[in-house]
Amino acid sequence: MAIIGIDLGTTNSLAAVWRNGRSELIPNAAGEVLTPSVVSVDEDGSILVGRAARDRLISHPERTAARFKRHMGTSKTFCLGGRTFTPEDLSSLVLRSLREDAEAYLGEPVEEAVVSVPAYFAEAQRAATKRAAALAGLKADRLVNEPSAAAVAGHLGRGEEDKVCLVFDLGGGTLDVSLVERFENVVSVTAVSGDNRLGGADFDLAIVRGFCEDCGLEFEALTPRQRELMIRQAETCKMALTNQEMVIMSVDDGSVSAALTLSNEWLIRKCGALFRRMTAPIQKVFLDGGISLQELDDLVMVGGSSHMPAVRRYIARTLHKEPTGDSRPDTAVALGAGICAGMKARAGDLRELVLTDVCPFTLGVARYNAGEPGRDLMSPIIERNSVLPSSKMGIYYTVRDGQDKVDVRVFQGEHRYCEDNTLLGELQLPVPPPPRGQQSVRIRFTYDINGLLEVEAVNEAGQAERLVLQNKDMTPEEAERRLQELSRLKLHPREQEACRAMAARGERLYAVTVGDLRERVGTLLDWYQRVLSTQEALKIAKATRRLDRFFDQAEAYLGDAALSPPEPFGEDEEEDL
Repeated sequence: MAIIGIDLGTTNSLAAVWRNGRSELIPNAAGEVLTPSVVSVDEDGSILVGRAARDRLISHPERTAARFKRHMGTSKTFCLGGRTFTPEDLSSLVLRSLREDAEAYLGEPVEEAVVSVPAYFAEAQRAATKRAAALAGLKADRLVNEPSAAAVAGHLGRGEEDKVCLVFDLGGGTLDVSLVERFENVVSVTAVSGDNRLGGADFDLAIVRGFCEDCGLEFEALTPRQRELMIRQAETCKMALTNQEMVIMSVDDGSVSAALTLSNEWLIRKCGALFRRMTAPIQKVFLDGGISLQELDDLVMVGGSSHMPAVRRYIARTLHKEPTGDSRPDTAVALGAGICAGMKARAGDLRELVLTDVCPFTLGVARYNAGEPGRDLMSPIIERNSVLPSSKMGIYYTVRDGQDKVDVRVFQGEHRYCEDNTLLGELQLPVPPPPRGQQSVRIRFTYDINGLLEVEAVNEAGQAERLVLQNKDMTPEEAERRLQELSRLKLHPREQEACRAMAARGERLYAVTVGDLRERVGTLLDWYQRVLSTQEALKIAKATRRLDRFFDQAEAYLGDAALSPPEPFGEDEEEDL
């Protein structure tokens, strides 16, 4: 039974499958790989999905819905033809259409998929995506961030190693920016940021507003049909400006008749605020990733809206780097999702490939705020952009004399005060009631790439309470199996055999050296312990390889005094790790 990859997009959706050593796009019933993410209810009550539905946006706007991905995880509803739909309902209809097309193309049932989501989707939006898949008859316990999928597709396509690239993913409704490191057979996302309210649809609307402004029309006075007509015209003109210097936007709808010549320069003027909004996520990923602009090797631009010459020029000027010419903006995410589906199916030709992702939002617990009692502070345990899976621990102390229990409240978010973040769950742990500050509680978060979060609180007597937060579609058996798989993460990297062996090798080398070389070995051992403390697999792998290389040189030098001393790491090289 095949596992497929799905790019569930705001504007268009695609599916792919890994077979014959490559990720292959799956055509729909019309023979096209792009299926518009649009749903319409016909007058007879039948459901239309894709191009047939998109064609009804203008003729039947009251029966047709588009851009509903933006509302995933919210309480918004859509009333189409007298029927009410949630964003999950509508997304499930698109997913079902893709599943049926895949079954027809592959000639076998499809019951499982790896679905891509914006990297900056919060837990509620990811859970909504999984519910939509379940409604479509698909098991989708594995979600992949869209830039991560694009990065892994580019990695296989070029086969390059040891590079840092920025993936700029501007789709129809969202912007994702990710820093990705390629190291040997590992594709590792090191930082993500984005804007879930910035995409091609915003440019379309800005063009329409600019058109109305220059033509003396009142946008707010337009009917829903006229607005949709203008948005479709704006989208067509925006796409035409990809290959043309100028284009005429013309609208003639009886009561509204106007025409205007548009150019990329005009577009930049009218959409200036949108361009400026792109800058903040870019700055954030460089800051969070600890990487400078000078260290960037590649700029990869994906998402349909990244075709726009104005966008490409703006980002190239911002980063002082031209985008790679072989990226496939429309299909890269789907192709990457197909690769991830192959990895999930344990395809033999993908067994050596490792894709690591990061936690897009900080996870932490409420901490007592002595300065403002009643306004608990957020105490991060797993910070945003921590590599997943991850296991981190914090130590907390009682705050009142005679306190006999600790309330552990788990939050997600970046704000200082817990009240501004999202409460995920809570547990209670009894503690002996001595004076305040004399009893500690160790709280460990263990979080996996599929959104399973285990919270474990242990008091000094060894008494423990556990809270498991999981998506609703995960069975108890699946959750327990994953918890068993995650249990090894609780072993600190210092205790893992390979790391212990490397440290022991360095200690032996320290014992037999003198002078500057001995001092250098000691310094590097201290540095290695700091890297191990990060508990991040990619940093540890890179540090282990560099330390191994240095120790090889040092041992060769000791074996032959005529050899030159080993080359030390530069301070900047250490910091890069």
